[in-house]
Amino acid sequence: MIPATAFNLLRYALPEVIVAVTGLAALTVDLAFTQGRRNSVRWAAAGLTACAGCVAAILVLLLRPLPGALADGMLVVTPLTQMVQVVLVAFTILVALLAVNSDFTHHIGEYLGVILFATAGMMVLVSTQNLLVIFASLELLSLSLYILTAFDKRSPRSSEAALKYFLFGGMAASFFLFGISLLYGLSGSIELGEVAAAVTSHPITPLLAVAMVMIVTGFGFKVAAAPFHLWTPDAYQGGPTPSAGLVASSSKIASFFVFAIVMALGLSAEAGALHPSTATWTPLLVIVATLSLVIGNLAALAQTSFRRLLAYSAIGHAGYMLLGILANNANGLRALVYYVITYALATLGAFGVLAALEKEGVDQIRDLAGLARRAPFLSFCLLVFLLSLAGIPPLSGFFGKFYVFSAAYFADSGLLWLVCLAIAMSVVSLYYYLRVLKQVYVRDSEGEPIATPLLTRIVVGFMALLVVAFGCFPGLLLNWIGSALATIPH
Repeated sequence: MIPATAFNLLRYALPEVIVAVTGLAALTVDLAFTQGRRNSVRWAAAGLTACAGCVAAILVLLLRPLPGALADGMLVVTPLTQMVQVVLVAFTILVALLAVNSDFTHHIGEYLGVILFATAGMMVLVSTQNLLVIFASLELLSLSLYILTAFDKRSPRSSEAALKYFLFGGMAASFFLFGISLLYGLSGSIELGEVAAAVTSHPITPLLAVAMVMIVTGFGFKVAAAPFHLWTPDAYQGGPTPSAGLVASSSKIASFFVFAIVMALGLSAEAGALHPSTATWTPLLVIVATLSLVIGNLAALAQTSFRRLLAYSAIGHAGYMLLGILANNANGLRALVYYVITYALATLGAFGVLAALEKEGVDQIRDLAGLARRAPFLSFCLLVFLLSLAGIPPLSGFFGKFYVFSAAYFADSGLLWLVCLAIAMSVVSLYYYLRVLKQVYVRDSEGEPIATPLLTRIVVGFMALLVVAFGCFPGLLLNWIGSALATIPH
């Protein structure tokens, strides 16, 4: 345990501080130096500031001393948390670059500032094992995402989506906070290791069962798992494209990671270890995973909006990811982290294609008709992203599903039926992804070639390249995750 001095707090929290200060810097640059100029200049200046700060945060993360825990788990610095934080900041850079050519708002500094504040919240969220800090950072993240969803003042859909997101989020936060209070009453602590030692040393009680339900409800909202998913389609469709991309990518990574840590280290383990045993909360997560798989994939079949299809796809993917948590061991966590990172890449890439086509007014699936002839490069990237989401080899999505399915089965053979259901739903998902690609490659269109921003094409192409690379060479990512996990007792 590292002494909780002011110097140590600043040293270990410096990356989060850099990201938060960068948010203020982007706001200052826009308001003090580029106000009144063209939006393209303002986006470039504020975006460059945001990206420079994020790069600085990544460098500090990679150079920060390891390992360490501060103030009874309020701040935990390990190779695993470092890796996840680097990924989160990298996704923030991608989102900022995709937003540079947007025209949905004149409040450019404020928009990028809120994105960076959300990132700071995510960084704290994944680097703590204190329930109260988890709640505070979740709220910082959630409030930022509500604002980002409502940023398009010209769109009634944006305001409606943000209102629904806020109302459901407020209810989910109250459930989560009530669950924390019950755990504190049962254990006398809000540190995950001490909570685990208290609640796993006795048979499950009605209060503990209620606390678990409350905790799962709060996290189920954040990860868009059924039946807590009702905000998701509206947020994906109504929010600005970069905002929806952030919700679907880095927010998903942070939320699933802390969900897995809380369930594994706080409600089923002893002394902070990952134990490959069936936990008392397994039946609860099995129900949520089953509902997510069935509702998400079947509802996606009926969608005509591409964004809403991605939303219901996200609900289905939440069911796959929950299999990694159900494994409740190091292999499950490794598979989950690999899956959620590669899923976030593919989904953000799909939103990047939509960002490039924003001026064409693309929303319905039929709007993509003939895209292969009008924008062949973007069409190929969209092909890579959707086939990866469907789990087609040799793309990264295939290996992500393979790893979580095998981790769940080998951890508990009783989950075989759920793995089989997940495989069946993967076949269903292939159908609705192919519906989109049919419009892109088979349907004809008389439209003119689409001129898309060069920067957006570069970013989208880079993400497509990563999806292919992590599929053809999964060890690039898996070895990094495995070496980080090796420092955790299991």
